[in-house]
Amino acid sequence: MEIERKYKIETPPENYRDYPFHEIEQAYLCTEPVVRIRRQDKEYYLTYKSKGLLTREEYNLPLTETAYHHLLSKADGIVLTKKRYLLPLITQKGPSGLLIELDIFSGIYEGLILAEVEFSSEEEALAFVPPEWFGRDVTFSGEYQNSRLSRGNYI
Repeated sequence: MEIERKYKIETPPENYRDYPFHEIEQAYLCTEPVVRIRRQDKEYYLTYKSKGLLTREEYNLPLTETAYHHLLSKADGIVLTKKRYLLPLITQKGPSGLLIELDIFSGIYEGLILAEVEFSSEEEALAFVPPEWFGRDVTFSGEYQNSRLSRGNYI
């Protein structure tokens, strides 16, 4: 189960490049339901996601590089590329134990920046108070779901 909030970021923190990151390329074989393939650094996955905005079922299966490239040739829409920076969420009380996944898009969506935070419960997600630098909460609109971006909705 995936429980996450998503935010559109206008200005990321100046030091975000100091944190570890992953190079991600992903494409969609289907968007309803979501069936995605992803290359994350040198690892490859096939993912199924159920419908939903705040909470969805998610299943990841490993792929070989050969299988990934075979499926990539069958993908619909835009292949998304981004760097995902992993920032610890620090609150006024100190480290929260939560992780901010800061996605800096390249390619056709150059300049788009999104942040996601995953939670262990819906209650925790709904009570979340984002840092000041987070922008608009786009969790419940679905407008910045990667599967929608792959269809070219924001070009």
